[in-house]
Amino acid sequence: MNRPRAGRRSRHGSLDSAVLVPALFAAVACGALARAPETTPRDWRRHDDRGIVGSNVLRSDYVGSERCAPCHEIEYQRWRRSPMHRMTRASSTAEIRAPFDGATIRAGPDTVTIASDGGERFMTLTVGDAQPESFRVTRVIGGRYREDFAGIRVASARRGAAVLGDPRSEMVLPVSWVFSTRSWRPKGYSVMVRERTGLRAGPQWRTTCIFCHNTIPFIATVYDQLRGTGAPAFQGSQHDTLLPPERGLQFDVTHAAGLIVALDREIEFLGGRATNERDGTPVTTALDRAIRATWNRFDATDTVELGVGCESCHGGCAEHVADTRVVPSFGVRSALFRVHPPGRTAEPSDATAANRVCMRCHTVLFSHYPYTWEGGLRSDSVPGGSHINSGEARDFALGGCSQHMTCTTCHDPHGEDSRERLHALETTRGNATCTACHEQYATPTALQSHAHHSPTGEGGVCVNCHMPRKNMGLAYDLVRYHRIGSPTDRMRVERDRPLECALCHGDRSVSFLVETMERWWNRTFDRGRLHTLYGFDLGVNAIDATFVRGLPHEQAVAIGVSGRERNRDRLPRLVEQLDNPYPLVRYFAHHAIGAIIGQPPPLDMTRPGADLVRDARNWLSAHQRPGVNFLTF
Repeated sequence: MNRPRAGRRSRHGSLDSAVLVPALFAAVACGALARAPETTPRDWRRHDDRGIVGSNVLRSDYVGSERCAPCHEIEYQRWRRSPMHRMTRASSTAEIRAPFDGATIRAGPDTVTIASDGGERFMTLTVGDAQPESFRVTRVIGGRYREDFAGIRVASARRGAAVLGDPRSEMVLPVSWVFSTRSWRPKGYSVMVRERTGLRAGPQWRTTCIFCHNTIPFIATVYDQLRGTGAPAFQGSQHDTLLPPERGLQFDVTHAAGLIVALDREIEFLGGRATNERDGTPVTTALDRAIRATWNRFDATDTVELGVGCESCHGGCAEHVADTRVVPSFGVRSALFRVHPPGRTAEPSDATAANRVCMRCHTVLFSHYPYTWEGGLRSDSVPGGSHINSGEARDFALGGCSQHMTCTTCHDPHGEDSRERLHALETTRGNATCTACHEQYATPTALQSHAHHSPTGEGGVCVNCHMPRKNMGLAYDLVRYHRIGSPTDRMRVERDRPLECALCHGDRSVSFLVETMERWWNRTFDRGRLHTLYGFDLGVNAIDATFVRGLPHEQAVAIGVSGRERNRDRLPRLVEQLDNPYPLVRYFAHHAIGAIIGQPPPLDMTRPGADLVRDARNWLSAHQRPGVNFLTF
């Protein structure tokens, strides 16, 4: 864990601003730059009559998670064991599950050999006929479902080997260790990327993974929000542009001179040279300069701490640590800029502020895969929902409940979610979470009338209909889609495959499900749009039609449903999906085949798709049990 670097000299020799300018930062927070020498921390806090911190966005506002332990020991210890804390770890001290035992992984003409020597771990990459390049592992990223790695180039895969090039150039290494399969996999296959034609090291860890997976001063994550249109991209780029305008937040600079001073101090902290011409400097120029400095200079030593710490969520807590009567805030607290819903002057609601904390990272729509849920495109002005893990917070913000409940209503904010608690939420016991607001459905009679299913069965569980399992999880299982809505929402019925009712009723036809929805909930759906999705004959099975006509992320849902239902009749379709152009879908198919027959075929999943289909057919044919026909081609 990195501690705040009080007293550190910057890279060009000036003392760290944490030593020179605490009073100046205090003044900036309350907008009194001219009186900076006389402004004390006590005066700073007094500016909020509600007893809430006055500033929680500047580097000097952060103290590190260890300062929370004396008063919050239970939460601190649970956090220490949590996936959040373990999101980024130094390899020298980390517990690592991946075996560095000399294995060699191949993709196309390239190989990577994974080994250790004297307690140090290495990956040696050979690209085609080129000379091998060795990387010493320096970072472990993640640890709940898989481990990714970053490292620096060294002269050989031997302990103590000399570093080649800039030691700050830690590269994202080309393979990941997946816990569910206990196997290595090319990096990036947890999202919808096309098949790798080879293996490469990169990009640089400090310009990609660092902002979401570590604790960073909030101000450094919103330069583009403050800058507005035309802001260059950088490690901390935010994603309000992915939200409908009414669900986003507006950032307004309220103290331009103070913000420029704060930006200069952050640039100096990174070892850059701040401007001495502050009078008349446009804020946009200062923000562009801060973005460039962040892109060029920000590295591991510039985090508040490695991993997602307490202040990643609670904001800078220096004032709270100094005086516990002053409480932290999930919302943005600063006199330099103001954050508010568009067209309104009021602060965001408590629920919005809390959910925005999660949304800073759980808003993924990357990988260049063009499609989203609700029949949308990633390039749309407001894309639809994500189909993979890590987009949950944005998906939640798109739904109907995000203004009134928070992510922590269901999820443990301090530790790993209890499997028992999550399971309870997926039973009728979990309905109490929903009926706390939707009281009209609290009784069994009312629930029966609303759901048209038994109030004691799976059809009476709120989340089964309103948060269906249709997203691609990191363990090759379907997980819940967090855009809370209804399976009868027109944009879902007429734009997505398969119908969400088919996720539980995989044996039913499109026409049966649509006509039932229309009759039970007094809806009417456009048959022309349904023909476009499923073909002229709506008597076709919804899951089978999705295999044939669906987009790859929709086919993944059909795969997951078939595996969960242990549907042997769909084994031929699952085998065909081993040649899907998206490797992640292939892994889902492999997992589903294993769920149906009791064990996954022993396939080398790094091989081309056509080879996987051939090998799976051969293996299944050779391992048929008496009286059981796995495949009919």
